[in-house]
Amino acid sequence: QVRVVESGGGLVQAGGSLRLSCEASGTIFSINGMDWYRQAPGKQRELVVLSRSTGTTHYADSVKGRFAISRDNAKNTVYLQMNNLKPEDTAVYYCNVHAVPLYGGPTYSYWGQGTQVTVSS
Repeated sequence: QVRVVESGGGLVQAGGSLRLSCEASGTIFSINGMDWYRQAPGKQRELVVLSRSTGTTHYADSVKGRFAISRDNAKNTVYLQMNNLKPEDTAVYYCNVHAVPLYGGPTYSYWGQGTQVTVSS
């Protein structure tokens, strides 16, 4: 089983910064991707950034130039540096890990419980 845990959320004023972390643990042969999504109250969950093991990344237009993803493969951890935060960034941020638990097996998608980010104006 693969466990995904997000951390680093909190309350910050507009213009401030936060750094989120997402760690995958458990039975993991390889990780193909680690993505961030967010869900604001009353809205659908939306993609923030995709990150693939090939190095490919894709950011939502709303966060380009403000958010940056980085990865520590040795720790199965991905970080999301969020700068110049805006009130509209307020949401629960979720990490989605695409992992292969066993050698030669399929890729599964695992979600964490989320971490709350609140940006005050």
